[in-house]
Amino acid sequence: MSTKDALIEPSGTLLTELRGMIAEAREQVAQVANAALTTLYWKIGHRISRDILGEKRADYGKQIVASLGRQLAAEYGAGFGEKNLHRMIQFAEAFPDEQILAALRRQLGWTHFKAIIPLKDPLARDFYAEMCRVERWSTRTLAGKINSMLFERTAISKKPEEVARAELATLRSEDRVTPDLVFRDPYILDFLGLKDRYLEKDLEDAILRELETFLLELGNGFAFLGRQTRIQIDSDDFYLDLLFYHRRLKRLIAIDLKLGDFKAEYKGQMELYLRWLAKHEQQPGEAPPLGIILCAGKKEEQIELLELDQSGIHVAEYLTALPPRELLQQKLHAAIEISRARLEAKEGGLSIQPLEEGGAE
Repeated sequence: MSTKDALIEPSGTLLTELRGMIAEAREQVAQVANAALTTLYWKIGHRISRDILGEKRADYGKQIVASLGRQLAAEYGAGFGEKNLHRMIQFAEAFPDEQILAALRRQLGWTHFKAIIPLKDPLARDFYAEMCRVERWSTRTLAGKINSMLFERTAISKKPEEVARAELATLRSEDRVTPDLVFRDPYILDFLGLKDRYLEKDLEDAILRELETFLLELGNGFAFLGRQTRIQIDSDDFYLDLLFYHRRLKRLIAIDLKLGDFKAEYKGQMELYLRWLAKHEQQPGEAPPLGIILCAGKKEEQIELLELDQSGIHVAEYLTALPPRELLQQKLHAAIEISRARLEAKEGGLSIQPLEEGGAE
């Protein structure tokens, strides 16, 4: 075979670049198509809700939706059948502001919205939608966050509604994440595989073995800096269990692990760590360090009286075994109600005492 007849292979670099261009173009086309479909579904739901269901004649509206579903499904496929039309109506009702929707659809596809629409709490819907947009969660990640009741485990869920809405509005307009959106309670550490009896060192070792999964439970933005960070003050040595940095908060995050229930003395210890970090480790442009005290149990009244949030300290429980979803849901909803009641009472100058075991008579 002559040299002229031999096959000439393109360079590997050229082939890689062309493949990248094709993949990028396909992704852009898919994003545009997804955004167009999401907008279409919202407009269909909005139109039906406004022009037909707005007449408040339930039976008449159901019949019209059923008729529309049959005709549209025959022409455009099952995606426009009665069941999906009802979902589009729910979509428009859950996200009534078209401007907010326009911002969300740049990152969220229809499958994201389908996971969020069934949520009954409007604050939870807004939380998942905005966090999904900011942190670019996949549909699978979003489903996992909802299933683990992330919203109910964040500090923002325990704030009065107007405060929570203000923080979500800030996130929407400025993409600015606050500690209330980042910190959780409880943290679910069932992946550590710890049995009934273990030491603090066992807990720390297990976290480091499963560091990637632990970072996922902490949330996006955390970067691991070190364990048993030595803090030398005068002639004394102290050791901080875990040290992280949060990119969006632009803060060092100190984590102290405790086996038992929270004790008031833990506040002074964490304050000491945070002030040392602020003096020796905080860089120009960074916000002051924050602390998380992870305990096996909490003492709510002690935590309230100590006003730990004023010191930049968050106390949270950790669960080494995942309880049944119904039990976790009851526990979280009760914690939310108690926390909101305490905040409202504090603003009104009242005192809320915890119920005795067994509840009210």
